[in-house]
Amino acid sequence: MFARPGRPRRLGRAAFVRSWYGPAVRALTPLEAASGFSILGSVLAVAIPAFVRNVHASRLVEPIEGLNHIAARAAAIAASEPAETAYPESVGLTPEQVPRGGAVTDPPGTWDNPTWRLLGVEYTTAHSYSFAFESRDAPGKATYRAVAHGDLDGDGLLSTFEVSGESSDGSEPITSPMESRREVE
Repeated sequence: MFARPGRPRRLGRAAFVRSWYGPAVRALTPLEAASGFSILGSVLAVAIPAFVRNVHASRLVEPIEGLNHIAARAAAIAASEPAETAYPESVGLTPEQVPRGGAVTDPPGTWDNPTWRLLGVEYTTAHSYSFAFESRDAPGKATYRAVAHGDLDGDGLLSTFEVSGESSDGSEPITSPMESRREVE
């Protein structure tokens, strides 16, 4: 265990490296290094796809939350109105140009349409989607359709999210499940 006086100490197969900052550190054997790399590779193989999925999911928050908000407000308005005035008037794509390849900040007044005010929609911070609201009010039955279009990667192919609903005299408004048609951004 202890080196004999006058005779150099043998280190065996593993070499020791003297550090300026602390005690001697043993170098890794090839087997230990291979094991470490395989464990690191396994962790990265699981972590990277999960990270990418989370990044893509975060890009979908804006249209999903925006359309859920529109649907909730449209249903609340329709619940207190007859079918011929159940939903606000239609409004086209706002902003008119779908943002391409990134988020945009709208100039003042972009969301001043009375329909957007009734629905409580306004983006004062940068956003990546344009929204539209189409309604058809008629005696006895009214319908609406709200859409969100985005082009997150700027290639001209749009991701589209859509929610719709209807209101009939004498019954509660109905909101259909959200649909999405999107290219892989």
